[in-house]
Amino acid sequence: MKPYKKEFISFLLKSGALKFGTFTLKSGRISPYFLNTGMLHTGMSINRLGNFYASAIVDNLKREDYTAVFGPAYKGIPLAIATASSLFTAHGIDIDYAFNRKEAKDHGDKGLIVGKELNSSDKLLLVDDVITAGTAVRESLDILKNNGNPRINAVIISVDRMEKGTGETSAIQELNTSTGISFYPIATIVDIIEYLKDDSLRKEHSIDEDMIRQMEDYRSTYGV
Repeated sequence: MKPYKKEFISFLLKSGALKFGTFTLKSGRISPYFLNTGMLHTGMSINRLGNFYASAIVDNLKREDYTAVFGPAYKGIPLAIATASSLFTAHGIDIDYAFNRKEAKDHGDKGLIVGKELNSSDKLLLVDDVITAGTAVRESLDILKNNGNPRINAVIISVDRMEKGTGETSAIQELNTSTGISFYPIATIVDIIEYLKDDSLRKEHSIDEDMIRQMEDYRSTYGV
């Protein structure tokens, strides 16, 4: 596992964004873990989070693969800004960013898109936290079609739960098949399980060894 992935998992655990226990998901499934990036609300944490998104972008994509970072409202807005900032400060990549409003303004700059004025030659990186049903991506595709019609080249997310949707594939796999868009997580649930199998790391975060079994049992039922 690459160092930035290990650092990211440790960051999630230390910040309390990744929790273990018994959680009822929106799907009704009972999960032994839960990711809440809403816990990352300090200047330090959003700065570090932007650095991890930037690392995943540089690790997986070439500079010519994208012209701007796009954040779907609302959670994607701080992610887009933090990512664009980190791409410049950590990697020397000066990139535009844009995000959408939920409702268009009828005065001032008007429109639904804030930031870079998008056009059909743009290749976007969409940044999101965790994809469950893919709603934000589908909504973004509809919005962008009527606002410059740029192409979404890739989606960067924090953690891929690698979990079945309504069928035998995940929402990410379904979206990839239907749109051709590539998805790149900073880390996957498999990465997290591998990380926690290290006794010293698990003890550092006070996580019981039985949690590994619970996570693997959950994956055997719902994983892809």
